[in-house]
Amino acid sequence: MTQSQQDAPLIVDGPLSDNERLKRESNFLRGTIEEDLRDQITGGFGPDNFQLIRFHGMYQQDDRDLRSERSQQKLEPLINVMLRARMPGGVITPEQWLVVEDWAEQHTMYGSVRLTTRQTFQYHGVLKPDIKDTHQAINAAGIDSIATAGDVNRNVLCTSNPLESQLHAEVYEWSTRISEHLLPRTRAYVEIFLDGEKAKSTQEPILGSTYLPRKFKTTVSLPPNNEVDVHANDLNFVGIVEDGELVGWNVLVGGGLAMTHGDTATYPRRADDFGFVPLEHTLAVAEHVVTVQRDWGNRVDRKNAKTKYTLDRVGTDVFKAEVERRAGVTFEPSRPYEFTSRGDRFGWVKGHDGNWHLTVFILNGRIKDRPEAPIKTGLRKIAEVHQGDFRLTANQNLVIAGVPPRQKRVIDRLAREHGLVDDTTTPQLRNSMACVSFPTCPLAMAESERFLPGFVEQVEQLLAGHGIPDDHIVLRVSGCPNGCSRAMLAEVGLVGKGPGKYNLHLGGDRIGTRVPKLYRENVSPEVILEELDHLIGLWVSGREEGEGFGDFLIRTGVVAEVKISRTDFHA
Repeated sequence: MTQSQQDAPLIVDGPLSDNERLKRESNFLRGTIEEDLRDQITGGFGPDNFQLIRFHGMYQQDDRDLRSERSQQKLEPLINVMLRARMPGGVITPEQWLVVEDWAEQHTMYGSVRLTTRQTFQYHGVLKPDIKDTHQAINAAGIDSIATAGDVNRNVLCTSNPLESQLHAEVYEWSTRISEHLLPRTRAYVEIFLDGEKAKSTQEPILGSTYLPRKFKTTVSLPPNNEVDVHANDLNFVGIVEDGELVGWNVLVGGGLAMTHGDTATYPRRADDFGFVPLEHTLAVAEHVVTVQRDWGNRVDRKNAKTKYTLDRVGTDVFKAEVERRAGVTFEPSRPYEFTSRGDRFGWVKGHDGNWHLTVFILNGRIKDRPEAPIKTGLRKIAEVHQGDFRLTANQNLVIAGVPPRQKRVIDRLAREHGLVDDTTTPQLRNSMACVSFPTCPLAMAESERFLPGFVEQVEQLLAGHGIPDDHIVLRVSGCPNGCSRAMLAEVGLVGKGPGKYNLHLGGDRIGTRVPKLYRENVSPEVILEELDHLIGLWVSGREEGEGFGDFLIRTGVVAEVKISRTDFHA
């Protein structure tokens, strides 16, 4: 234990969680993964490696639709892995896109690519014999999956469309620098999956020999758009612009949305504003927010191991002071900024350099051909001629970026021909989002991705019935309380409780700065629609000009505002 750990307030005493043992014994994340990969008797990994592969960007899963059938046939579940790429700021070239899409078609069970709320892509259904080949294929294209899961800093999010202005370009560069700075130093990934030369790992200067107590998420944003949902993340750099120049950041720490049903010691929490720092202190502050969480985070109870719980346990001021001491900086008073939106700006936008950017809506981030919209084929055709790049958004959509004026008409035609530009897509659908859930996610309690389109149609009918067909409510569905779709920052958040049942949370706002409150527990979609029908009617008849659904519910007292503390959330 370091001197900092000995002096830290309120270090949690007790037997360490078993994840701490396996990290300590893993030889810097190597474990016996190589041996498991050679074992073709089972499609899965042993108990320790089941956890360790996460540090290399993979989750072991199985097709839950087939569990019963395979059990009756005396077969083990159809085990596979979900593999998530590392892509700071969500940037991918057309050449890389073609490799990613080809590999999904030929070497995954489902043949699709999934864009995620972490501004990257993931494969679902990679079978064990294809795992190493998949890593090597994307690595040859300049992509890896290092630290996209596990107890590390994960893919760094960034305000999309960074070529729209020079400021966006700067913000994107900072997201890549922060990502590289906080990466694990172990060569385990290269050795295991890329057949690299083995080298003894002896230290992890930032993450430590047992890495972080729990997952850690970082964003870089540029107001007025909050598309990265800063309050869902452990560490956030909010860009401050003065006289047209990026001068530094307001640093927000301690956000997080995951919780456990029935456990009042877990709760969603907004991030706290630590104050302003100039650009030159960016990496030092990022490093030492991580090291303080590394040393002070709860390694006894993983359900209370995230940064948000550390801040509530030791006190925000104490945590902040320790970051200042270690980084050798003093946070200045926060500088003013304002978020006014968090959705993607669909359609064409002209950049500062004269090139164009087309943002297209991708339903739930799923890249696959549908009869009415062969978007996968369309993106392939675009990638074959596109001279710019693609930028994935934190809302699971896609920006076709850097299109020269002479190519704009060609790209627009291809996009429209393949359903990537659809003028009939409603505002409600564009402001709705779901996690993957069934059939692949092992944590899923209720449907999400497959449930969302039909449910949105019913919500659209309610809006039309109340005379506002062109309005919208920020709606998000999560299949479990882990929060991958960020439902706990929605105006209407549905969180899976069991098959066909959800907890209904209401009262978030359109810009993502307020946590909704539990309104109805363990109810069916039919009951939820009845509640929404009534409440939308109240909203339409009583709202102030421009007032969103969530703001109306809070102002009128239908829902009491949720602050950031556990007590307020569960009151």
